[in-house]
Amino acid sequence: MLWNSPDMSRDREPPVNLLWYHLFKWSVVSPVLGLYFRGRVYGAEQVPKTGALVVVANHASDFDPPLLSAAVRRPVSYMAKEELFKVPVLSQAIRLYGAYPVKRGSADRSAIREALKQLDQGWAVGVFLQGTRTPDGRIPDPKIGAALIAAKAQVPLLPVSLWGTHRVFKKGSAIPRPVPLTIRIGAPIAPPTSTARAGLEAITTQCATAIHHLHRLGR
Repeated sequence: MLWNSPDMSRDREPPVNLLWYHLFKWSVVSPVLGLYFRGRVYGAEQVPKTGALVVVANHASDFDPPLLSAAVRRPVSYMAKEELFKVPVLSQAIRLYGAYPVKRGSADRSAIREALKQLDQGWAVGVFLQGTRTPDGRIPDPKIGAALIAAKAQVPLLPVSLWGTHRVFKKGSAIPRPVPLTIRIGAPIAPPTSTARAGLEAITTQCATAIHHLHRLGR
């Protein structure tokens, strides 16, 4: 079941972004995930193929965004620091891949507003529940931002576990290690019915619990 707002103007990402996603996925990301990291993906059938969606996940590595996007088989849009959008070529590339700029230190309202714009274009928007990387890939203090975005847009949340990415980089090394990775995708979770804090916290806890359950399944 999809929970799309009647105001949604698209049910898919813009065609040019979808094309760029597939080009980059099949030429770079999928070979790296499958061959270098011996990646396994479970639950891809859980992902709604069309319609706006908030993808929530744990976070332990800079590799997480492109790997997650490849695993769910559709583009996932993430916020990126504004400075990256001032770099020639890189700016165009990350925009095509779905990144949207957020000022460093800006209020959460700015990030939420930009995420809602992406959802309105039919994107899946990615949010790491912890808000930052953690050393073991777990989520000790999940934030309510993803639930708030889902509540405002009335779109489902999709829990995803990234297992093993915390071992990709050894401390002090810039070379990624070929560690085995597993990505597990859970069932979509209905959005909160309102933006009341109690409901946002309840859905956030439900998402974190689902991700931890998937994470505990390991390899």
